[in-house]
Amino acid sequence: MGSHERLGRLLLSMWVAGEAAARSPRARGDRGQATAEYALVVLGAAAVAMLLVAWATSTGKMSTLLNKVVESVAGRIA
Repeated sequence: MGSHERLGRLLLSMWVAGEAAARSPRARGDRGQATAEYALVVLGAAAVAMLLVAWATSTGKMSTLLNKVVESVAGRIA
């Protein structure tokens, strides 16, 4: 199983766990619910960012982008 598949399964399990917790009657009255939701959103955003970086690195787009940025900045300085 590749890293993309593992990350996809992790995201799916996080989403399923979040949906189950939201339907729980006890969860509706918990004071820490907003904090837990915030943490899940942050984890989801981090997972998406990791997928994007993994894709960009595997396709070589990341190094091309960084090279263009460095060349652009160096051209403006010189």
